[in-house]
Amino acid sequence: MIVIQEMCGRIGMVTGSGLAGVIKKHYSKKILYFMVFLLLIANTVNIGANLGAMAEASELVLGMSFNFWLITITTITLILEIFLSYKTYAKFLKYLTLSLFAYIITVFIVKQDWHYILTSTVIPSFSFDKSYILNIVAIFGTTISPYLFFWQANEEVEEEIETGKLKAMGVGTPKINNKDIKNMRADTIIGMLFSNLIMFFIVVTTASTLHLNGITSITTAAQAATALKPFAGDYAFILFTLGIIGTGLLAVPVLAGSASYAVAETLGWKAGLYRKLKQAHGFYGVIIVATLAGLLVNLTPIKPFTMLYYTAVLNGLCAPILMTLILMISNNKKILGKHTNGIFSNLAGFIITLFMGICGIILIGTLL
Repeated sequence: MIVIQEMCGRIGMVTGSGLAGVIKKHYSKKILYFMVFLLLIANTVNIGANLGAMAEASELVLGMSFNFWLITITTITLILEIFLSYKTYAKFLKYLTLSLFAYIITVFIVKQDWHYILTSTVIPSFSFDKSYILNIVAIFGTTISPYLFFWQANEEVEEEIETGKLKAMGVGTPKINNKDIKNMRADTIIGMLFSNLIMFFIVVTTASTLHLNGITSITTAAQAATALKPFAGDYAFILFTLGIIGTGLLAVPVLAGSASYAVAETLGWKAGLYRKLKQAHGFYGVIIVATLAGLLVNLTPIKPFTMLYYTAVLNGLCAPILMTLILMISNNKKILGKHTNGIFSNLAGFIITLFMGICGIILIGTLL
């Protein structure tokens, strides 16, 4: 995850364009259109699932109806993303990540067999069972995920515009040095390690409470939090529920923003959170439509966690195609000049792309 996200960040920094803009200019437009179409669908469903999960969690902790919280959270999310400046919004998201510590605290509230956990982490089991392969693809799809590729590249460009190194997204080439690259790399390493650490604690919490007591089928946020309560207590229940809200508030703008970056650059529209609504109607239009469509997804009979799970699988199947393009761009001196991949980045990138591709092929084979 670190290696792939670092490549995306470097592409954005060096070119002054997002990933979609670079692919459109130098590689296959047909592949780009297809990938952006799938990204838009997956992100919209993902937005819907997150909005639904937050609404359920808010209903559990604060009362009021599910529909009230669904509309309220959707409205707040849109107002923040559309009307706050990029600088302010980035700070808001940064401080919101503190809510993720709820999952770390929850783990230590619950009694754990740390020897078994650490042993199983270092020496994992493996199976060619269909459900196991489905889980592997879903875990990769929600970690090394296409929407993060687009988001990372574009946020580096947003930072360059914010610091005056670039006037507009996709216009001109920013002047960067090795120190800029090192700072971006350190930032990426810390962020990716933290995100994986949080995922680890979520897995440990659910494994040591729900799974241990035979609860293996969870379809809603309310069901997950309520099922946790008898085994972990009131404090763990509240923390886990608040964590769902915090995670959702982080995820929805990233999902909507990454889809909007990809669509806007693909269609040649003005893009960027640094722009105001009147300067980028199309860009903000995609954010609004994707978020409102996500709200409507909650009116279907499909459960939120089911939607999250299968969009993760879809992302896991699509990611290797984009990762191949990212590797090609990262090794193209005409695009990145002296800032192309080193041996380690190429080796690690090739291994994970190959592994995810093989997992995807095995999954399709087992389904067929």
